[in-house]
Amino acid sequence: GAPRSDFGPDALQILTTEHWSLLAARSLVYTEAMSRASIFIAALGASVVALALVAQATDFGTGFYAFSLVLLPVVYFLGNVTLIRLAQVTREDALWVRGMNRIRHAYLELAPELEPYFVTSKYDDEPGVLLSSVATREPLPRTQAFVAVPGVVAVIDSVVAGAIAGIAALALDLGTAACLALGGLFFLGSLAYFAWWARRHFYKYSSDLDPLFPSPPAD
Repeated sequence: GAPRSDFGPDALQILTTEHWSLLAARSLVYTEAMSRASIFIAALGASVVALALVAQATDFGTGFYAFSLVLLPVVYFLGNVTLIRLAQVTREDALWVRGMNRIRHAYLELAPELEPYFVTSKYDDEPGVLLSSVATREPLPRTQAFVAVPGVVAVIDSVVAGAIAGIAALALDLGTAACLALGGLFFLGSLAYFAWWARRHFYKYSSDLDPLFPSPPAD
């Protein structure tokens, strides 16, 4: 039927086209996120194999330490840039979800009687984006960060940081206990840095939100 609002006659076709465009953009976002994470994991796996071969060839001698301290920082750098790109991709995905929520709001202005059949949100604020993304209005648990792909990459990259510190301590002949302690300290320090950076990134994204259709207050 004809639109029952102030929209023009071509509004529905334009909104539908934009909706499909945002769906295509979300698909590209997921593809890039998985590709970047896969590249990092593949590089890490290849590095472990190379370290094993060098260790066997050098009998864990000076050559092994030198090779490790050249290779592993490169892997750590790759993990860092992967995590940064994953955070950017997550923000992009949230933006596309906000756009689809706004379009859904327009759909329901055109046909408000269809609202009971929509399971995703028509609001473009943070709770609305959360409902459309992970199907919940409740705040996510703190451990959710380690379930998502960026959290997994952060933990693995922090293990690489600990390995770099431990191998450097071995090269300096500091003893097994000191190597383990130094490796654990660098692991925790790297993980804490990633957590701080992610929290700051999240708050910056939240402060940049300017919703046009905020969720109504809870009863």
